[in-house]
Amino acid sequence: MRVKCVLCDDVHSIDGNSLQAKRMRNKRIHTYMCPTCNDRIGEKTNARKATGNFNLYREPKNDESLI
Repeated sequence: MRVKCVLCDDVHSIDGNSLQAKRMRNKRIHTYMCPTCNDRIGEKTNARKATGNFNLYREPKNDESLI
């Protein structure tokens, strides 16, 4: 299966029977990111976490007991 990286627009081929290929076929929201871009994003994220200025904002869960 031919896939295109969402960041660098390089075209790669992955196994058509892999779990990643199945997810991309069945749910169009799943996108492909090549290993080099994935490593680069991971390194930059870890560097930002190390500075202490990294905040991960998550939606609060609706807790019935608080009402």
